[in-house]
Amino acid sequence: MAYGRFYRAICKGRCRYRKAIQMDAQSWEITTRTGLKLHVRTAGARDEAVLDQLFHQVRNDDLHFRFLSGQKAVRPEQIHAMIDVDHRTTETYIGFIAGSKLAVTTAMLACDRHGRRGEVAVSVRADYRDCGIGWEMLSFVAKQAERSGLAAIESIESRDNHDAIELERNMGFVVRSYPDDPTLVLVTKQLGNQAAL
Repeated sequence: MAYGRFYRAICKGRCRYRKAIQMDAQSWEITTRTGLKLHVRTAGARDEAVLDQLFHQVRNDDLHFRFLSGQKAVRPEQIHAMIDVDHRTTETYIGFIAGSKLAVTTAMLACDRHGRRGEVAVSVRADYRDCGIGWEMLSFVAKQAERSGLAAIESIESRDNHDAIELERNMGFVVRSYPDDPTLVLVTKQLGNQAAL
């Protein structure tokens, strides 16, 4: 799942938020459909090496789909942007195999300037891709977004990212063409906070 306009605006310091979304700095336990137990927590300043190591274990095509570019590695400034968040309008989560220090997934949620919509991006380590982690992390981020008062979450996807689009459709996301770029689609899921729209 790619990151896009909200995240890019945050990284460039262009967004000014009218409404802050409170995202608690906590940790959670998640169990996937395969029984894999994950310890998920918010990322912090000391997690640069953790994320760098994780992204070195993500497949090249998944990196392409996450960053919508041809890059073969995540650049230091991209990792810095993932850990240098305000925990109100933007949050990064890291999932570890429970009882270990092995990071296998990360997810980012970035809110729009009105605090109504959130953009989500999820990455999973290549050797853990078929364990149900992507589904659980996307579901987890959707719950966090709804709890924070957002009305919808969305992701910009490459049309070629069939696995992510199918997963998102199965979770109730609506897929539509992305304006001005026929290679992309916008997937959106409405949450329970429709009054926020």
